[in-house]
Amino acid sequence: MRIGLIAPPWTPIPPPLYGGIEVVVDQLAQGLQAAGHDVLLCTTGDSTCPVPKTWVLPEAEGDRIGSAVPELRHVLHAYEAVRDCDIVHDHTIFGPFHAIAFPDLPVVTTIHGPFNDDLRQIYAALVPRVPIVAISHAQHRAAPEIPVARVIHHGIDATVFPVGDGSGDSDGPYLLFLGRMAPDKGAHRAVRAARKAGVRLLMAAKMREPRERQYFAEVVEPLLGADAVYLGEVPHERKLELLAGATGLLFPIRWNEPFGMVMIEAMACGTPVIAFREGAAPEVVDDGQTGFLCDDEAGMVDAIGRLGSISRLTCRQAVEGYFSAERMVSEHIELYEELRR
Repeated sequence: MRIGLIAPPWTPIPPPLYGGIEVVVDQLAQGLQAAGHDVLLCTTGDSTCPVPKTWVLPEAEGDRIGSAVPELRHVLHAYEAVRDCDIVHDHTIFGPFHAIAFPDLPVVTTIHGPFNDDLRQIYAALVPRVPIVAISHAQHRAAPEIPVARVIHHGIDATVFPVGDGSGDSDGPYLLFLGRMAPDKGAHRAVRAARKAGVRLLMAAKMREPRERQYFAEVVEPLLGADAVYLGEVPHERKLELLAGATGLLFPIRWNEPFGMVMIEAMACGTPVIAFREGAAPEVVDDGQTGFLCDDEAGMVDAIGRLGSISRLTCRQAVEGYFSAERMVSEHIELYEELRR
């Protein structure tokens, strides 16, 4: 098949820093090409994903994320480039609506965010013209009235993630918080749980937007100390070091997280995950095998004390098995073939 992949224009593919959607698109592009398909990736000019690419925006528009004009320019160019493809997999918001102008072009889209009220109305208008892929059952349960073509969990290439022993760094063992600096991600809850458990916490988090800076200044920064350190937003190689060295990853979300890539990235490094029982966490974490599912901070403190019972090899094997990029790519190929019939 000749497959067109349309990435959002906000971050290069693969992302140099934070970017869960972009990691998935990168894995898909490389996996589809390795499976023998012709891939055309519509992205920005600073992307380095090793597949054929096309772009109109020379650089990712991270400073204007969510703005209509750059995304519309990107989408208009992309659809002209992929009009001869056998199928198009669009990961933008605007793109699937522009697909109406190409009635003979099979298009599928993945919803990467939550089915909130705004997106429910938007995506309800798409079907059946553009089938929707959900990334977890938890995500779809928020809008059961919207049909999805398939639920496909994310996967990653475990071979690029180093397996660590969880022994920490030069200052000793540590727990890790990795994600966005946002209230729903719960950095402040991670600090409190780690402190009560008596274990040092390192935090690496994206903090670019005003509301992220405000949350940090008002809620998280007052909690910092020698046992709770914010490292900033770290590059990919540093992220791998932190994941491999961590005793455990804390994932104290309080929202319907559609997936949570950081959980399988941690597991790929052999690091167990302690998560609240919300969103897709129960679909990712095998309670008692690859980590623990908790209901509150007290449960998280207790789980920290039981991390030694989790096999790091089991965590790694979960990613080499079900949460592999190969499985994710295979399920997408099956879907593409179905949609072309």
